[in-house]
Amino acid sequence: MKNNLNFLIEISKLKEIPRTGWVLRKVKKPETIADHTFRVAMANWLLGKKTKFNLGRIIKRSLAHDFCEVYAGDVTPFFYFIRDLPKNKKERKKFLRKYVRLLRRKKSQRGKEKFNLEKKSLLKMIKFLKPKMREDIFSSWLDFEKRSSREGDFARQVDKIETLLQAIEYFGIGKNSPASGWWEESEEIVEHPLLLEFLKTSQKKFYGKVAGT
Repeated sequence: MKNNLNFLIEISKLKEIPRTGWVLRKVKKPETIADHTFRVAMANWLLGKKTKFNLGRIIKRSLAHDFCEVYAGDVTPFFYFIRDLPKNKKERKKFLRKYVRLLRRKKSQRGKEKFNLEKKSLLKMIKFLKPKMREDIFSSWLDFEKRSSREGDFARQVDKIETLLQAIEYFGIGKNSPASGWWEESEEIVEHPLLLEFLKTSQKKFYGKVAGT
């Protein structure tokens, strides 16, 4: 029980860690990692219930996917492009608007570094738990990262959709809104028919139309 208590105390730190991407974009009072995790889990519950997948597995992957960030911090994909960030204010703003697309071209060379850091941090986080619980959390995280099961793949797609919604809420839908980058990334990653339908519904709500119509 002592180790369980300590684990719960440690993961509570996620309630205090702001999401790095929003901080870099100077969002006032940005959401925390725990805020993000809550809506990812809720979205997976709502949408996963409409599939034939194992709903419990989907929700576990949603909850576990950011546990590693207690020690690793929110190592967003953008973290690895800080060295490329222009100093000129105008160029910096332009870069920030496009960085999601830049990631798609470079993720293979820096993705491994991010994965290893987060794996090490997660193992540190769960090492005091009972073996069965350790295995459950680790396998849930790994499945989410690798998208190696239907449930892990679904949860990962929903994670991208939730981040897209948050970007729209922060930046709006104007012509120069950075949210366009998240739309592009979501359209590349989201494949499940149910989630594609959800994206179309979102596009109709925010833009008043659906792509291709």
